[in-house]
Amino acid sequence: MNNPWYETLIKPELTPPSWVFGPAWTILYILILISLIIIWRSGIWRREVKVAIYIFFVQIVLNIIWSPLFFTLQSPFLAFIDIMMLWAAIIFTIFNFFKISKTAGWLLIPYILWVSFAMYLNWGIVVGNV
Repeated sequence: MNNPWYETLIKPELTPPSWVFGPAWTILYILILISLIIIWRSGIWRREVKVAIYIFFVQIVLNIIWSPLFFTLQSPFLAFIDIMMLWAAIIFTIFNFFKISKTAGWLLIPYILWVSFAMYLNWGIVVGNV
């Protein structure tokens, strides 16, 4: 990540090196995709599957908009609001996936853990750069 603005920010103590983010997100997106496929194959015609997939896509949209809020708009605070909503949407996704497939739900646990850590990092940047 070669972003001059980001490099100038005061970051929380537990901020990992930039190279960690690419592999971490790659692994998480693979797990997320496998989880979605499991749910999709459980019967797209079923109401609970439709609801779970809808919630899944809400959290994916929140995930996607975090980067433009943080890096393009250079607004850690708006990104933090987004990541709080993302965290809640992931919890709802996990809850709904678990009702359909325990495996699909468990595959999202690393995702919520990573987003929890990212929320800590995001908040640390908000507070450290007021």
